[in-house]
Amino acid sequence: MVRGTNVLLIHFYTFVCMIEVRSSEDYLHTSVILEKITEYDIFRHYCHNFKNIGDKFCSELRKDKSPTCSIIYWNKRLLYKDFGTGESHDCFSYIQAKYNLTFVEALRVVDVDFCLNLSSKDPYKKSVATTYGFDSQSFKEKQTTIIKKKARKWTIEDQNYWNSFGIKIETLTKFAVEPISHFWINDARFTCDTITYAYNLNGKYKLYSPLKKENKWISNTDSKCIQGIQGLQGVKEEQLLILTKSLKDVMCLYELGYYAIALQSEMIMPSPELIKKLRLMFYNVVILYDNDYESETNPGQTMANKICEVYNLQNIIIPSHYEAKDISDLIKSKGKETALRVLKLQLPYGE
Repeated sequence: MVRGTNVLLIHFYTFVCMIEVRSSEDYLHTSVILEKITEYDIFRHYCHNFKNIGDKFCSELRKDKSPTCSIIYWNKRLLYKDFGTGESHDCFSYIQAKYNLTFVEALRVVDVDFCLNLSSKDPYKKSVATTYGFDSQSFKEKQTTIIKKKARKWTIEDQNYWNSFGIKIETLTKFAVEPISHFWINDARFTCDTITYAYNLNGKYKLYSPLKKENKWISNTDSKCIQGIQGLQGVKEEQLLILTKSLKDVMCLYELGYYAIALQSEMIMPSPELIKKLRLMFYNVVILYDNDYESETNPGQTMANKICEVYNLQNIIIPSHYEAKDISDLIKSKGKETALRVLKLQLPYGE
């Protein structure tokens, strides 16, 4: 299953499902479907625990003992958000995830279940339960999504992008980041039309296309995967570790001389076992999450405060007047010296 806050693969490749049917102008496509029914209709039909927008409910995609999921408005769309794992879905990728379907299969299921008559494919003229051989409300363990990639050589465009954050090619190599030209999602092959990078996270991958406005991420990682762990090799008893929110920020901090790691999402609470291990390796562990100062809820700082309360850690905040939500933004806009000064002013003992 493809994961991540922002892993909605379907908008990446909508061209694959523009299936012309009969003599009608309608065809099997997300935009055509959403002209006939709403995202709310789709979520209500397939997400059985969902009742009201914004209300928390238990996940049907995993074993979930307490309400950790919500369907919310995000960029004028409805988005399924699992705050326990960081996983996000729009209405179509939610169907893919729940029933282990391809994108086109998910669209055909919606077509059949809502009697839209967009597809002429006879095998899909049945409900989701009879077509795919299981009860639509039953829990089904999902198969692992296989991501493969084809590496390419570093270019000047790559160097310019990463240098804007003060990150050298040598650091990218250390943290198992490489540029790619193609990738495969299971057996489907895709070409990268902008600069794209593969993060190798213990054999699983996060694919990052930073110049895309939407859907920058594709991933088959899970919530247990730790980003930046390569940078801790050989560490025994060091002074300080920074828990931050992304591998890019981990690498920025490495360039500034600090050890750091990141979970798969800011919304994940680190486990007691992880914090215990970190405290055996480091004298101090601090949190450096996004300061979304323009947001009313400021989710990064909300979670940072929860983590600090649970584990008695210190929260490091980039002051709002710098107009930078994270350390990579701060380096890009103000430079490495300013970023280093901001850190030193807040770190314990001026470290």
